[in-house]
Amino acid sequence: MPNPSRLRAAALTVAVLLSSSVAASCGGDSQEQDLTAQELTWEDCPAPSQAEGGGSAPSPLPDGDQWKCATMRAPLDWAEPKGDTIGIALIRAEASGEPSRRIGSLLFNFGGPGGSGVATLPAFAEDYATLRTRYDLVSFDPRGVGRSAGVRCENDQQLDAYFQQDMTPDDDAERATLVDNVQEFNGACEKNSKQVLPHVRTTDAARDMDLMRQVLGDEKLHYFGISYGTELGGVYAHLFPKNVGRAVFDAVVDPTQTPEQGSLGQARGFQLALDNYAADCTSKVEDCPVGDTAQDVKDRIARLLKDLDSRPIPGIFPRELTQSAATNGIAQALYSQDFWEYLTEGLDQAYDGDGRILMLLSDSLNGRSENGEYSNIAAANVSINCADDKPRYSTEYVQGKLPQFRAASPLFGDFLAWGMLSCTDWAVPGAAEHPDVSAPGSAPILVVGNTGDPATPYEGARKMVGALGEGVGVELTYRGQGHGAYGSKNKCVRSAVDGYLLDGKVPPTGTVCS
Repeated sequence: MPNPSRLRAAALTVAVLLSSSVAASCGGDSQEQDLTAQELTWEDCPAPSQAEGGGSAPSPLPDGDQWKCATMRAPLDWAEPKGDTIGIALIRAEASGEPSRRIGSLLFNFGGPGGSGVATLPAFAEDYATLRTRYDLVSFDPRGVGRSAGVRCENDQQLDAYFQQDMTPDDDAERATLVDNVQEFNGACEKNSKQVLPHVRTTDAARDMDLMRQVLGDEKLHYFGISYGTELGGVYAHLFPKNVGRAVFDAVVDPTQTPEQGSLGQARGFQLALDNYAADCTSKVEDCPVGDTAQDVKDRIARLLKDLDSRPIPGIFPRELTQSAATNGIAQALYSQDFWEYLTEGLDQAYDGDGRILMLLSDSLNGRSENGEYSNIAAANVSINCADDKPRYSTEYVQGKLPQFRAASPLFGDFLAWGMLSCTDWAVPGAAEHPDVSAPGSAPILVVGNTGDPATPYEGARKMVGALGEGVGVELTYRGQGHGAYGSKNKCVRSAVDGYLLDGKVPPTGTVCS
């Protein structure tokens, strides 16, 4: 769970703590430099850095072409565009079709906030093969993420302890410990990344994208945003409505909500996903090994989490599976229906005293590699959210909201309510109650909502359409499960999205895919 305040993550976002200081990624004075005229040097991509999640260099594309990487210079402070610069890491796969049919670049953001696009895009290359016939596929590490002046907070050992802590305190002593731990984490962010923290707002990343558009040589920005990427895309459309080309928002963030409302919505969303999982497990022909009825499944999970609060079980040595880690692991499994079988297996093992699978799921959401090294997704997630979000919540305020959160989700309510403390005492003031995405004059934006989405509940799609303004947002509904719709490979969704991006065919608003 990158940020306890919102279990907002991409389908696959993994990145680790940057080994060099933030200052080292900032360039010198650029008074004489026109950044829109810079030429990118595209080279074979290295293996992802620790900050991007580690691993191997991306494999060649199916047609044998190589992924290429480059670094774009952008102002550290957009209020002083000719001052110091930072590097923004990019990755690209050139269009595979006839050059005469190439439309331009298609820029991806996979969410988080805090996910490395450089590490993520190659993992989904097969999903976007059709789009690649007419577009260069391009993604990037947003500022504060991965190789792009990645934020550093606590080290790997400290993060192990941070994610093991009791995030649902039951008494004054536990509440005081949670507050102390959050303050220590936030203080480490300020100590290690003070220079970049004021400059990682979504508005800054949106301005980077418009610079990217110009440097890539595109008249319009063609865009595919997923999860938080829909908020980033909406902010871009607000700032640069005339520069929007063909854009798709999938797994849509509600731009009208405060952080509290967003957390409450997620409590409902994850509870809905859990309800759907339990019903699915117990409806199969074979016995569901984790419960006889849907309610029994949920009751047993609740008992497991209650027991883990005082008696953790062995996880991945030497760590134990705590209540917080187990809740995190369950949440990760609810992001995709493809993970439900792992949730069943993990729960079944946990009931027998083995917490390894649930801990692996938790580690995945937190960006922890098998070697014990963390991506910087947790640091970036908190930094971007806290720079964006103006509200700061107190312990007393959260305690008063617990009944409302528990009503929304008996399982996830406390977890998400206490997560609202993550921006308390943050070094940088938040920008606004919620983002402004109004975009009069923009080209149509296809907004795809999934009725079973746990992390970005379905209602957010309609709210995004309304906030974009009349004639801009075009709503498409997918009646399915999991976080996002295009990745489900549903033929109706794929046809609508591909038809718009490739041929400019806007589907009728209100289209429903099942």
